[in-house]
Amino acid sequence: MEAIKILIITRFRILSWVITSMALSIVLLMIRMKLNQSFFFMFLVWNLFLALIPFAITMYLSSKENLPKWSLFFWFGIWLLFLPNAPYIITDLLHLRMSDKYLMWLDVLVVSSFACNGMVFFFLSLMDMESLLRAFTSVKIRFYLITFVLFLTAFGIYLGRFLRYNSWEILQHPYDLFTDILNIIIHPDQYIEAWVFSLFFGVFLSVGYWMFKAFLKIKTN
Repeated sequence: MEAIKILIITRFRILSWVITSMALSIVLLMIRMKLNQSFFFMFLVWNLFLALIPFAITMYLSSKENLPKWSLFFWFGIWLLFLPNAPYIITDLLHLRMSDKYLMWLDVLVVSSFACNGMVFFFLSLMDMESLLRAFTSVKIRFYLITFVLFLTAFGIYLGRFLRYNSWEILQHPYDLFTDILNIIIHPDQYIEAWVFSLFFGVFLSVGYWMFKAFLKIKTN
């Protein structure tokens, strides 16, 4: 309980903006539902909840003092499983092709709002994890590890969007999941889309993350 209190006090400003931003997204969705008389985009609420999980994990870990190495690595694995859910919401823009033309602008606003929240959660969570790893890794190792995580996240988004795997599939259908991953690795010529998507999306996430960090440094200096 004390850790949660410290967490709220030290991160009050970030939490305030996060809550405000999520509330705005939900209000926009409700307006869209009212005008279109459709619940089609309700899945965005669930996707936003999943996007919040990795951010919640690293926020909680950041509030702990003297976090043991084994504990950090354990949580790192869980965090990594849920991390692709945060930027995944960007791919929900694909659903705009089913929007009514006369209110497409509202659908763009709704999906973009949720996607922006997901990206902010992703960047903040990644920054937290990078900070947590500082006590156990060198600058060089940390850079390579975070870069690897960025491209691995892109691959995770591909698995979720195109092969329809969820984070918990590693427990429910581990054989199917690992078989598909192995096939993509062993037969790259048969899965060109997976490699191209992961590469381009990985570059997109990497550039976005380093820009986000640079902007925060400018702001705090």
